[in-house]
Amino acid sequence: MQFLGHSNRLILLAEDDTDDHELLKNAFNEIDPAWQVHCIANGKKFVQHLDTIQDDQLPALLVLDYNIPELTGVEIVEALNHRGRYLGIPKVIWSTSASPVYKAKSIELGVADYVIKPSDIASFRDIAQHMLSFIKS
Repeated sequence: MQFLGHSNRLILLAEDDTDDHELLKNAFNEIDPAWQVHCIANGKKFVQHLDTIQDDQLPALLVLDYNIPELTGVEIVEALNHRGRYLGIPKVIWSTSASPVYKAKSIELGVADYVIKPSDIASFRDIAQHMLSFIKS
């Protein structure tokens, strides 16, 4: 799948589990090797890093682990919702938890979706494809 309307082929991932990071990165690269996945394992550092990116270089997608150190995925979204330049970037929260409370809170904050992390490697590609579907071309 090509996303020709996006000049910056960057996905910023907030994830502290190296296995999940590698599996998701590989899934995005299988779909389209032009996607670059940059991972930050700490919520506070994620927001700080995002704030250093120039407007024309902002990522096309933010994928946020619900339970990440210092700031959770939901707390990251809350922080970003107060900064207008991030409103157009789709945000997906993913988690090992199927908690309806976590999902409701995430959706209430305006994320594109709340996704349960897959338990098998084969499903990572499907999850990545689903996440990419929120990027407007």
